[in-house]
Order: sequence, then C-alpha cells, then structure tokens
Amino acid sequence: MTEILSPPRDFAALKALIAERAQALPKRLTQIAAFALENPDEIAFGTVSSIAEQAAVQPSALVRFAQALGYQGFSDMQEIFRSRLRDRILNYDERLQQLRQHAPDTSKPNLIFHGFCEASAKSIAALQDKLDPAALDAGVEQLAKAETIYLIGLRRSFPIASYMAYALGKLGVRAILVDAVGGLAAEQISFAGPKDALLAISFTPYASDTVSLTRAAADRGVPVVAVTDSPFSPLAQLAGQWIEISEANFEGFRSMAATLTLAMTLTVAIAERRALGA
Repeated sequence: MTEILSPPRDFAALKALIAERAQALPKRLTQIAAFALENPDEIAFGTVSSIAEQAAVQPSALVRFAQALGYQGFSDMQEIFRSRLRDRILNYDERLQQLRQHAPDTSKPNLIFHGFCEASAKSIAALQDKLDPAALDAGVEQLAKAETIYLIGLRRSFPIASYMAYALGKLGVRAILVDAVGGLAAEQISFAGPKDALLAISFTPYASDTVSLTRAAADRGVPVVAVTDSPFSPLAQLAGQWIEISEANFEGFRSMAATLTLAMTLTVAIAERRALGA
C-alpha cells in the first residue's frame, strides 16, 4: 500500500484523505474509515478498545488504518480528531452531564427538553463549522436550473422533504414531493427527466426506497443532489452533488434541527438564484 509521507494535520484534510482512499483500502480498514467519518466524537475521545468494539474490528486494525494514512500510530491520528472536536463536544456534553446530575431538582420532562435543546444546538454548531460552501453553492445551482425539482425523503427524512415541497411552492418554484402514498413512488419519480433535478435526503441506516428510487432516477440521467451524512452513503455515490450533514442525538433520538436549517437555506437560496437568473 502506498505510504502517505505527509499525513494531514487538520481534520478537514484528514477527512478528505479518508474519503479519497476508502475504496482502495482492505475491507476491515474501509469499515474503520466509514466508522471514523460517521463517529468522529468516538474516535476523538474513545479508547482503542472501545472504538474497536464499536467498529467491530480488532484493535490492531485501528493501528493499521492510521499507518495506511501515513501516521506513526493510532494516537497520532486520533489527535487530529481531538483537536477538531475537543472543546466544542466537551462543552455541550459537560452541560448535559451537569443537567443530569441535578435531575432530582427538576422534572423529567424539563430534563428531556434541555437534552434536546443541547442536541439541537450541537447539531447546528457542527453544521456551521463543517458545511462546505462549494458543495452548498453547487447543489443550489443544480437545483435552481431544474425545470422541476423532485423531492425524496422517506421515513425520518420525510418532514424535511415535505417542508421543502411546501416552501418551494410558496416561493413559486415548481417542486413535486415523492411521498409514496398508495405505493406510487416509482410512478411519481418516473416523470423526472434530464432537465429536472432530484433532491434525495436520507441518513444512516438509509431508507431503502429512497436509495432505490434515487438510483432509478440517476440511471435515467436525472441530475441528483443528495443531503446525507457520509461519503459512504449510497446517496453520495449516486449524486452529482451532495451536502454532508450529521445530527447529534439525545438518548438515541437524533435532532433534526440542523437538517431543517439546511433545508430552509436550500429553499430560499434556490428561489433567489432563480429570480436572479430570470
């Protein structure tokens, strides 16, 4: 395997390198790469044994993964994750921990409320910090020039897609929500053509119908813009343009705050771009 002589010293460059080299890595190392990009908090602050257990690999594989990217060892690579995430993550987690410690002094619903507020704030802070402006611009450009924007977001992502369909309609942008009512999703998306565009939204574990419908549209030459959470997402592989976003969770329930913020941004930016181009 080719040695990386100068491994990245910042998280953005490391993330790009992982995505670039993922397909050339052995299966176990590819598994670690996907885990690392989807769980940067755990890589930053976990132990080798805890990370290996969660990624379902041997601890030695973590060392091989770091060395494959040019680092001397796992701790050397881990420091890049720590430098990127340490202050922000600890800040939010410590606040939440303090809230739990004072649980006897507050009601359970109030504790849950503050937990979701913290998760939402963490999600939006992460989006502000890591959103790629070039990816956002390219996605807006592709969607703005479409004759019709088709929107697919099923299961957890459905509220986001339905909001965008509503808001785009109010702004005078022709959009069709693929809602799969009556099992007619395939028929709904079948009208999309190369002059249209598809915005597909899905996150781990990825709605299978969203993936299959997106693939069918892409195979017919429909331009695809995806909103998803990892370079390893099947939507990222199908899309000409894709925007990465991940949400924090509270007690296993993921926030939707950052995703809705991005959806509102896309909606208004698309309408503005079309108005300028009119």
